[in-house]
Amino acid sequence: MKIRSALIVAIAALGAGIASGRECKGVTFPDQVQVDGASLSLNGVGMRQATFLKVNVYVAALYVARTSSDAAALLAETTPSELVLQFVRDVGADDVRKGFDEGFAKNSKAQLAALKDRIATVNGWMTDVKSGQRLTFVHKPGAGIQVDVNGAVKGTIPGDDFAKAFLSIWLGADPPNPEIKAGLLGGACG
Repeated sequence: MKIRSALIVAIAALGAGIASGRECKGVTFPDQVQVDGASLSLNGVGMRQATFLKVNVYVAALYVARTSSDAAALLAETTPSELVLQFVRDVGADDVRKGFDEGFAKNSKAQLAALKDRIATVNGWMTDVKSGQRLTFVHKPGAGIQVDVNGAVKGTIPGDDFAKAFLSIWLGADPPNPEIKAGLLGGACG
């Protein structure tokens, strides 16, 4: 009887661990999410650190249809994806916008002219973000990126080209910090 009880407890604990997903710096993300009926798997989580002091800003989670540790393969995908940024400190809207602008400039310089108006739109939807709040970006192939600011859908930025350039901020050649890219590709959270 003791063995059976221990086995039940062990199975329950294992199930709880599976259900909890992946944790990074106190922020937990589920292993899967649903986007328009499609099940997306957690590819990885990474910590955005700012300044030379490595101040923790947000934990990012990337959900994809097919997991991969290859950034180029993920950027080439034509399937739905979801990027979640959960903030671990308060950040002003101007700093969020500045981060996006820098990311586009560093990773999509050749496309900036074509993306300019859409970058302005997404930046216009940004607000001050408090610790614990989330920004969620859902790529819907053929439609673009749906932008959700702390549970409120702001709209959709059209174009798969924009979706690729946006995700390149984190997965491109020059991410905000190397640890965030490594984490989103399945490595340690950093």
